[in-house]
Amino acid sequence: MADATPAAEAPAIKKGSLVRVNRQAYGNSLEAQASDAAAPDYIFEGPAEVLLIKGDYAQLRFRRPVPDVWLRSSQLELFPG
Repeated sequence: MADATPAAEAPAIKKGSLVRVNRQAYGNSLEAQASDAAAPDYIFEGPAEVLLIKGDYAQLRFRRPVPDVWLRSSQLELFPG
């Protein structure tokens, strides 16, 4: 019997999820153009916790003494582990 869930479908990112930023998706984005030329490595290493989701954006809190940030959900991937 075939599985009803398509293999290409990624798990949904929701409040409380641990995520990291996808370097390729972020690199060509409007958010990257509006920020420093080089993004800090910790955003790509993760994890960050999703605090809130509004529309296409997620508010992230990293486990570092840095401010929370808003990024597009399409630029995020679930943190492995």
